[in-house]
Amino acid sequence: MAKPCIIDDPAFRALRSGNLQDYHRCIRGRDVVDFSGADLRGTDLREANLQNVNLRNAYLRHADIRGQDLRNVNLDGASIHNAKISGVYFAKNISPEELRLSWEFGTRLRPATPPKKPTRIKR
Repeated sequence: MAKPCIIDDPAFRALRSGNLQDYHRCIRGRDVVDFSGADLRGTDLREANLQNVNLRNAYLRHADIRGQDLRNVNLDGASIHNAKISGVYFAKNISPEELRLSWEFGTRLRPATPPKKPTRIKR
């Protein structure tokens, strides 16, 4: 597993420093904001727009994500160790046990793939 990194992106720097006005200005117009593998330890993300942010393999130890809607955010491989998570909407494919293990022990989240619809065989 790669170490969490500081991403060379003005939006990332603004988010880490708590400057949400600059963060939102920097992400305006972007289809996807790639913070995969990012070190977001202790970052206050409560008021940040994370809808188009890729948080795959991100490190969210002690981050404050209270009240966020993360149902459509890629959290595959992310760690939420001791993060503040009350009121967070997580994707349905992340089990409560996965969330507990990540929060309590820092394990990486492993979302289950949604079950495929059975294919109907024509006879």
